[in-house]
Amino acid sequence: SWKKPLRLFALAMALLGVSIIGISGYVGWNLTHPPRKALQTTPAAVGLAYEPVRFVSRQDGLALQGWLLRSPENRLTVICSHGYGQNREQADVPLLPLAKVLVEHGMNVLLFDYRNSGESAGKLTSVGQYEVRDLLGAVDYVHSRQELNPQVALFGFSMGASTAILAGAAEPSVAAVVADAPFADLTRYLEANFSVWTGLPAVPFNRTVLAVTPVLTGLQPKKVSPVGVVGNLAGRPLLLIHGEADDDIAPENSLELQRAYPAA
Repeated sequence: SWKKPLRLFALAMALLGVSIIGISGYVGWNLTHPPRKALQTTPAAVGLAYEPVRFVSRQDGLALQGWLLRSPENRLTVICSHGYGQNREQADVPLLPLAKVLVEHGMNVLLFDYRNSGESAGKLTSVGQYEVRDLLGAVDYVHSRQELNPQVALFGFSMGASTAILAGAAEPSVAAVVADAPFADLTRYLEANFSVWTGLPAVPFNRTVLAVTPVLTGLQPKKVSPVGVVGNLAGRPLLLIHGEADDDIAPENSLELQRAYPAA
């Protein structure tokens, strides 16, 4: 008499488990394949002359596209690093007016689309794991243009801020990094915040999505840990910017990075 209810309970638990895994896989796939944001304007909208440019990511040679804004003073070259789901415009900042200020103060500015964003190639957004190759490719491109000041600073936002720290730590020629609202460690950030992104209950979905997504996409969030490499920026300026009311990436992330940065 007890075997039938037990079998039904076991079947219900199995179906629940399959449902959780299925939903987690669907969510993880969508998060790594966000819809592309089309470009809405050009630097001409803020009175800037610009050059459309193409270059490739370091290591895997993915085709990337962007805009180069040149300043006659050529004091420095700033490469901007946009956030998750954005493009080279980073319209929520907004970035183009900021780029104009940089140009007016004698700096060249390179704006570009990460893989799977804007007009660049690629079909996967890895939240920093592969985007660091794109940013390093941008550094290589600046160095290939002899007329540009080879002294490079990276200026990133959110995902792009964390990627800027990773790239600066990997590339000694980067002179400085400005990171606006970075996360300190992707695995810990996702474990705590998947529910914020998805609207699903943190238990059991946060850890399940994090377990299933690498199987589906090959991504390894543990490789994306700015706090683990920020020490490689020793001797170079790092400016961390973070709003106290940031609900997407808690300010504690920047404080953790500040503590790990070996200031002179």
